Amino acid sequence: MKTVTVEAASGSYPVHIGRGLLSDPDLVAGMVAGKQVFLISNETVGPMHEAALEKALVAFEISKYELPDGERFKNLEYFSVLLDKMVASGMHRDATIVSLGGGVVSDIAGFAAACYQRGIAHVICPTTLLAQADAAIGGKTAINHSGGKNLVGAFHQPIGVVTDLATLDTLDDRQMRAGMAEIVKSALIADKTFFGWLESHAGEVLARDRQSLTHAIETSCRIKARIVAEDEKETGSRALLNLGHSFAHAIEAESGYRYLHGEAVAVGLLLAAEVAVRVGLADAELVQRIFDLNERCGLPTGIEGLDPGKLAKVMAMDKKVLSGKLTLVLPEKPGSVVLCDSFDPALPESVMREYCR
Repeated sequence: MKTVTVEAASGSYPVHIGRGLLSDPDLVAGMVAGKQVFLISNETVGPMHEAALEKALVAFEISKYELPDGERFKNLEYFSVLLDKMVASGMHRDATIVSLGGGVVSDIAGFAAACYQRGIAHVICPTTLLAQADAAIGGKTAINHSGGKNLVGAFHQPIGVVTDLATLDTLDDRQMRAGMAEIVKSALIADKTFFGWLESHAGEVLARDRQSLTHAIETSCRIKARIVAEDEKETGSRALLNLGHSFAHAIEAESGYRYLHGEAVAVGLLLAAEVAVRVGLADAELVQRIFDLNERCGLPTGIEGLDPGKLAKVMAMDKKVLSGKLTLVLPEKPGSVVLCDSFDPALPESVMREYCR
């Protein structure tokens, strides 16, 4: 088992990475302080993995709820349902939410943990590659709004993350590919050596080679943990983790979440690199390297069936818009990115138009 420690300003917590961890009777149970556990999963993951977790938590009073599966259910309606279920189950302030699933589950469960009785403990058990490499770490929680993705949320760090690599054995190939986008993003932001390694070993990660998979997840976790330790609430360097996300969130929302988050991020990385080339921050070779890696990972390299004008309007509501001005994270080269707001406001739409099919 590997362990990455996240040293956030509000407190530190472990991210355990290994196989068979959900069945460990001491690991998750050791993180729960009170007697009550509220287990949140979804209708796909729950039937596959809840039993192991419930067995490990047999000493606790367990209540549970399975959400419908999908980003479109990460909304105010189902957030309210979760709170209603917790109240009906008599959850006290020393209860612990344990979330089991991908980023959608940990996002909405984490927001419930942040809000219920002004904040209760949350343990995350991520079951997708994207969640294990990125979403489970850092304490960002949110639900979507009709005006855009993740517009309603809070920072609420978990008390621990239990990453059982065995859950990826049942993950479908599309979700595996989507998870690679966040791993590529991490490398682009902070580790040129890791980016080069991915260019050579992406296929092994997608094939679930144990050594390569563990290396990719652990390295991504360490990159994110280091940045979160520097800037827990995104007042500075943590904003760099949004590379590609201003474009991605618009693509997701405008497509009605037809695009998986990682698929939209993959396109967003390309678009951010294109903008970087146009403003003189990067060479065209960088765009080609990202394009080639996306293809190698089976990820999209363009935007299908969406109007770039409408995408630009959605981006105008992005959380990175301050005083009416959009700030983008732009890559200079693998391992180096910068915040930039000194570009023609029409440039993002122009670049998206070139990638729309």
